[in-house]
Amino acid sequence: MTTDKKWSDLSPDEKREERFNRWLSPPGVQFTGPEAEKAYKVKVQRLINVYKVKEPDRVPVSLHVGALPAYLYGTDYHTVMYDPEKAAQVWMKFNKEFETDYLVSPAMLLPGKVYELLDYKLYTWPGHGMPESANGYQFVEGEYMKADEYDALITDPSGFLIRVFMSRAFGALQSFGMLQSTVSVIELPTFYLMPYTMPPVQAAQQVLIDAGRELSKWMGSIFQFTREGMELGFPPMASGAFCKAPFDNLGDTLRGTKGIMMDMYRQPGKLIEAMDVLADMTIQSVISTLNATKGLAAMFPLHKGADGWMSDRQFETLYWPSLKKIIHALITEGILIILFAEGSFDTRLETVNEFPKGAVHWMFDRTDMAKAKRVLGEKCSLSGNVPASLLVAGTPGEVKKYCRNIIEICGKGGGYMLAPGTADMTEAKPDNLRVMMEAAKEFGVYK
Repeated sequence: MTTDKKWSDLSPDEKREERFNRWLSPPGVQFTGPEAEKAYKVKVQRLINVYKVKEPDRVPVSLHVGALPAYLYGTDYHTVMYDPEKAAQVWMKFNKEFETDYLVSPAMLLPGKVYELLDYKLYTWPGHGMPESANGYQFVEGEYMKADEYDALITDPSGFLIRVFMSRAFGALQSFGMLQSTVSVIELPTFYLMPYTMPPVQAAQQVLIDAGRELSKWMGSIFQFTREGMELGFPPMASGAFCKAPFDNLGDTLRGTKGIMMDMYRQPGKLIEAMDVLADMTIQSVISTLNATKGLAAMFPLHKGADGWMSDRQFETLYWPSLKKIIHALITEGILIILFAEGSFDTRLETVNEFPKGAVHWMFDRTDMAKAKRVLGEKCSLSGNVPASLLVAGTPGEVKKYCRNIIEICGKGGGYMLAPGTADMTEAKPDNLRVMMEAAKEFGVYK
């Protein structure tokens, strides 16, 4: 803490400043030398100024590279998702070669052994439902919550997710369907513990223990990678929690696209009630996690709120209210909100422009960036919309021209970060990413 006030007495802006300060001066980091420490602080301050919608020294570049480092340095997706030490090696090589503005991390790779042990049904990946030569993973949509199960979710959300959802979404945890609800106060626990005497439940518990051990190894490697990167002068990107809008939680993971589309018309009241419950769970979980670590940010990929997926009225009544509730609660705790608007959000910009300056960062996929800058630019920082197609198939000259134009449009007054419009650039040409870095240094410098 850089203030004598108690945390509970700080304003939202003061809390966010404390989180920024911890990012800028990370406790316990032993830099490799003065130059590394200086580079670290310059890069973090550059990013902080962008998030505050101020002019940094220059426009920073965010490289969403997917698994590109694996292929660039002679390995593949299957190898790195099962070998975190190899992943750390090639990702660090990428950061050094490209002189990145922040530490590009393998943290978003799937930990293959963990997912394999759990027999996770929502994804397929190289060697598990896909050829080992595949360069990424795929989402497998399913109806993991039935149309008549809204009341069960609303009444006992944690119990429902453990006993019903997990038993369906994880092949190794099917026996969780045998567990009992513990909504009532337990005085004599014998009845509730009876399922744990059953061999299938005990086997599932052992799988969780084994998966936990594998995840611990994976996270240990990622933590060591991050520490070494910081010591070399590469700050981690704004760290924190990964979240989803309640509508996307239901529509992606629980009900599926077909299911939630029918629910929007057949039982909108139950849908709204369930989203409110999920919003409260998200608020509690994110705040408790980030306050324990003084983490900085909560990142939301926004899926089904995009233009064309639902009408403006549906967005304003079904999608936005529960997400807005979460955002306001997190902002009050000084948490930086990062919203990745997948697809286009052109028709949504006026609706979502209601948060304090410097509290929200928008990452855009296909949204009109000139309009986004005009509507949101005074209060929100922006990034994105360098097309994936251009970075994969374009020439360096075409990429440089596009980047110069978007910097001139969005960089005025600060608050802009040059970035691709997608979170996975595994197939991008390395020379085109180098040109992005060059464009920021050539055209994004503030006088």
